[in-house]
Amino acid sequence: MNVIPLQAAPSQTLAVTLARQAAQIALRTNNGKLYFDLSLNGEYIVRTRICRNFQRLLLDAQYRGFKGDFMFVDLQGVDDPVYTGLNTRFLLVYLADGE
Repeated sequence: MNVIPLQAAPSQTLAVTLARQAAQIALRTNNGKLYFDLSLNGEYIVRTRICRNFQRLLLDAQYRGFKGDFMFVDLQGVDDPVYTGLNTRFLLVYLADGE
């Protein structure tokens, strides 16, 4: 399990390399909810996936070829993530295959 470093910003995009995969993650806030996009080699794996506490973000997208999964973890309770608590209260974690 790896923690993906984030900023407490309503929108952000970052490039990450995980399990030898160069991917791009985008997070956006809309109407108080946080949304997740993941692309690999210019192709979307998931787009506009709502972020929930302790819910895998790619579980139904495995057939698209990305190895692993992501989830948000609330360190102080069971709330869904909001941008103001990113990287302090709410962590985005990458789970390698088998985790």
